[in-house]
Amino acid sequence: MLIKIYPENPNPKAIEQVVEVLRKGGLIIYPTDTVYGLGCDITNHKAIEAICKIRNIKPEKANFSFICYDLSHISDYIKPIDNTTFRVLKKALPGPFTFIFNASHMVPKLLSSNKKTVGIRVPDNEIAREIVRVLGNPILSTSIKDDDDIIEYSTDPELIYEKYEDLVDIVIDGGYGDNIASTVVDCTEGDFEIIREGKGDLELYL
Repeated sequence: MLIKIYPENPNPKAIEQVVEVLRKGGLIIYPTDTVYGLGCDITNHKAIEAICKIRNIKPEKANFSFICYDLSHISDYIKPIDNTTFRVLKKALPGPFTFIFNASHMVPKLLSSNKKTVGIRVPDNEIAREIVRVLGNPILSTSIKDDDDIIEYSTDPELIYEKYEDLVDIVIDGGYGDNIASTVVDCTEGDFEIIREGKGDLELYL
């Protein structure tokens, strides 16, 4: 199913429809402030397995991110961080960053793997954040990659739908996506190490 949702003012009924699908273990493709993401409810093991199958990866090898509404619940999923790190997060998020942290004991249980780290994302996109807010917990996410090496990420929701309609339950058309991924920042050692340059410029927030 392809659903049109406007990012400036997401329709609550449409958001509720997406959340219902997630609660039942469905998979969605949704817009962020960077590239379109493939997501599911982090509490649903079967849905996580289905995403791994689509991406052809083993859960323990996967670098999934948790899409969060804000920073209020991240302490459930990451080990304690210092005030300096938290201040930078507060300034940089919502924004086009994925921050990698040491995972709390909750994460291996959710992912059924021995993952020691987890990526946290708070995208500057009202559709993604509203879905998470209404759902009541983060969604597990991975970027949509394009088979064509020239275009690294699919940006057109209608083309994404054509490609994934048999694999996912809902594709949200939130307008054209970006083709630049988020900046990935490793915070596991207590400082900020950029491991992938992307759309976000962390220097602005340090």
